[in-house]
Amino acid sequence: MPTTSAYDLDLPEIETAGMERPEVLAVVRRARSQHWLARTPVGFLLSDYRDAVTVLRDRRFHSALSLIPQMAGIEPGTYMQNRRRSILAMEGDEHARLRRLVAPAFTPAATDRLRPFMREVVSGLVDAITTPGRCEFVSAICEPYPIPIICELLGAPKEDWKLFSQWATDIFRIFNQDLATDLPAIERASGELESYVNAMIDERRRRPTDDLLSTLIAIEESGDRLSTGELVMLTEAVLMAGTDTTRNQLGCSVALLSEHPDQWALLADRPELAPRAVEETMRYLGAVRGTIRVASQDIEYRDVLFPAGTIVSVALAVANMDPDIFTAPDTFDITRERDALQMTFGSGIHFCMGAALARAELQEALPLLARRMPDLGRDGPVQWKPSTFGIWGPARLPVHFRPQPA
Repeated sequence: MPTTSAYDLDLPEIETAGMERPEVLAVVRRARSQHWLARTPVGFLLSDYRDAVTVLRDRRFHSALSLIPQMAGIEPGTYMQNRRRSILAMEGDEHARLRRLVAPAFTPAATDRLRPFMREVVSGLVDAITTPGRCEFVSAICEPYPIPIICELLGAPKEDWKLFSQWATDIFRIFNQDLATDLPAIERASGELESYVNAMIDERRRRPTDDLLSTLIAIEESGDRLSTGELVMLTEAVLMAGTDTTRNQLGCSVALLSEHPDQWALLADRPELAPRAVEETMRYLGAVRGTIRVASQDIEYRDVLFPAGTIVSVALAVANMDPDIFTAPDTFDITRERDALQMTFGSGIHFCMGAALARAELQEALPLLARRMPDLGRDGPVQWKPSTFGIWGPARLPVHFRPQPA
């Protein structure tokens, strides 16, 4: 069968700007009934689970993160165009080298030592709710939860938690599709974090401790070590991967479970279901709804030619609902035995580096919250973040519950 350029196909067109994420999900599903590929204002979109996995594992499709400044109209020579490239945007040998060096520091075993501290942080946040039986869950629990854990991981002192929280919030503005407005805050936060981490690196080189930064400094393979610049970049990547994703996913998970009180109660009674509950909530309502790749060369896939430079969006949220992969995908069930890996962490060489940490944070938080906040229900409508947010979730989630002692 002859290959046809994607640009020459008669495809359904999807305009997602301004629509909230559940609405986008429905639109993409309708488009997929017409063709496995859809046209968007910036390129093309695919949503079939098998296509998503294949494209994300195809090393010819590169991360589009490095294109964000260009797509936002940021002029060459500015800070965003010249800043150190993140591991999230690297490809090829450069990316493989860094992933190989740092992988041992991000295994499930490496993050398990933080689990008691995670439980301590969540319990303290529930204790601090000032109105017994009611709270705005995002500000009370989601926002403050991951930062102490990241600081503990890196070895930053408690008095600097608020600094890290603000840096994480501002740096993550890069994904919110308003770079022209957000650039000053991003630049300021990145510069302050870099200065802080440089000072930490100097200190750890003189006096190593039992933390991630000391581990990264000590890493050596055949004489290869991480440079100071690479250490700073990786610390920023850890802050990004371990903070805003967890904040939003915890909000998504609790918003979803508040609609299923029987499963919230079940999780309190059977905390061993936490790993399944995490995977199911991430499948059903993931905080990362999609990702973007760019063709690094002319690529033929399924008899379609994607010319070099073509933008391809992968609808992870729709792939997570693929009926050819997941049994009864529209049914939410935390006892579900896994049919396949949920796609919210991505796939391929850019699979989320902090996945083990995020899973541990959620696995520790959800059953403890279910036990400490029984009979959870909505205390008003959920206010969701705009669809322009790259990492999405509730902006406000008012809830009521029956208070329980620690």
